Amino acid sequence: MIIGVLGGGQLGRMLALAGIPLGLRFRFLDPDRSCPAAELGDLVVAQYDDELALARFVEGVHAVTYEFENVPAAAAKWLSAHAPVFPPQGALATAQDRLNEKTCFRSLGIATPEFAPVDTRDELLAAVARIGLPSVLKTRRFGYDGKGQAVLRTMADVETAWQTLGQPRAGQQLRADLILEQFVPFARELSILGVRSRDGSMRFYPPVENHHSRGILSRSIAPAPNAQAAASVLQPAAQRVMETLGYVGVLAIEFFDLGNGTFMANEMAPRVHNSGHWTIEGSACSQFENHMRAVAGMPLGAPASRGHSIMLNIIGAEPDPGILALDGVHVHMYGKSPRAGRKLGHLTICQLAPEAAMALARRAELLLRNC
Repeated sequence: MIIGVLGGGQLGRMLALAGIPLGLRFRFLDPDRSCPAAELGDLVVAQYDDELALARFVEGVHAVTYEFENVPAAAAKWLSAHAPVFPPQGALATAQDRLNEKTCFRSLGIATPEFAPVDTRDELLAAVARIGLPSVLKTRRFGYDGKGQAVLRTMADVETAWQTLGQPRAGQQLRADLILEQFVPFARELSILGVRSRDGSMRFYPPVENHHSRGILSRSIAPAPNAQAAASVLQPAAQRVMETLGYVGVLAIEFFDLGNGTFMANEMAPRVHNSGHWTIEGSACSQFENHMRAVAGMPLGAPASRGHSIMLNIIGAEPDPGILALDGVHVHMYGKSPRAGRKLGHLTICQLAPEAAMALARRAELLLRNC
């Protein structure tokens, strides 16, 4: 079976590494001929909206998936007429737009921060008057790793953020396409990863606690400490989203844990997710393998964790080679050239006891050169 993957980045690479042992073959579409997944399957080098390239890409492919959520909607629609596309178009359209995403959560009874669409300066001022300060102004599309957003604490911040985010970009219609969200003073961020197969069966990984540095995920702890109560809320929420969207594949939803038994959905990713990278060594069946099983129509694997895991992102610079001498530390490099703020790889620390995992993670962090 040949699986087509839109995007040849590190997630596409790890999908292939998980799928090849299952007997799957891969074809990637990516504008960069030296993308991380290039050596793991056929590669069509082209822009995602090039229909001639899409035709070459989909020929002989049994199913299509994607490794990032900013796939052009027109490309996904075109491909769906020639091969099954998973996750489906509706899920992609929901996750690509923060307003659609928040509206979907609310319609399913999932708590979110207060929010309001913002297309003009007057709408921004009205939204601030209703939601209050502090709040967060975000682009509805294309934001990631802290980009495309600004925290508003004073009215001066409101004007600055409007000048930065509110001006239509070249080629866009004359509207801002922003969303204002309530600022939530949360105790921690949790994510839940679930997977749904073509026949509707579902599996869930334990909640993960995430820590960020400069807007980029730096550490994930799995299972999240003291998260039994959270699992009873997060898992049913993810289940409702997947059932409503007719979802197939891995879905990640990030939640704010307010520390008082209340959880608010922040955003979702219709793909394998950075906070699930620990599952390669830390779970009986990784998120990558389960995504490929779902897309290919295979039975799902067990998501049970093997002890306690900590994932550390390698950002901007390669780590000290001495990190390979640390027993229990698994190194994954993505084949990307160093650049400040760029995810070059990740480490996974797996131990039977949480204290041992944290101690080893601290030793590993001393050998990282993140920038």
